[in-house]
Amino acid sequence: MQARGSLMIEHRLIERMLLVIKGVLGKIESKQEVDPVFVDIAVDFIRVYADRTHHGKEEDILFRELNKKPLTSEDRKIMKELIDEHVFGRQTTKALVEANSRYRNGDKTALVDISTNLQTLTDFYPRHIEKEDKVFFPSTRTYFTDEEDQAMLAEFWEFDRNMIHEKYKSLVEGFERR
Repeated sequence: MQARGSLMIEHRLIERMLLVIKGVLGKIESKQEVDPVFVDIAVDFIRVYADRTHHGKEEDILFRELNKKPLTSEDRKIMKELIDEHVFGRQTTKALVEANSRYRNGDKTALVDISTNLQTLTDFYPRHIEKEDKVFFPSTRTYFTDEEDQAMLAEFWEFDRNMIHEKYKSLVEGFERR
């Protein structure tokens, strides 16, 4: 398997979660309510899996290695766009968390913000994923030898292996700070 192959497999799971979120959006429209626990779970998925685990491998490993290569101006431009899109996803997720907190505390007007932010994420991620899968990954694969690619893949596996420890260490530290 190539390093980008593991990233593309992760994209498929993200797409599946987006379909689940779209289903919930339909229920929000029809019932004019949302389960704030579902929003918490969706946020956890986006923050831990899509952003920290998936985008973490892209930013901390793939993009780091690409920055060592003589990228074309187009590839460098797309890499910057992808990083900016990761930031946009984080900002939208943060707004979703804030809206969910308001909703949980009785502010029914926050439902519109929850719906808007969920819709933004379900619109944003498919375009972002397509840009990576169909444009950026194929173009940038040519910068790496097979050995370099396999070394990145091994680093991806090590990154994943440490994620569960990072998640729960952060959880405990958050409780300790309270």
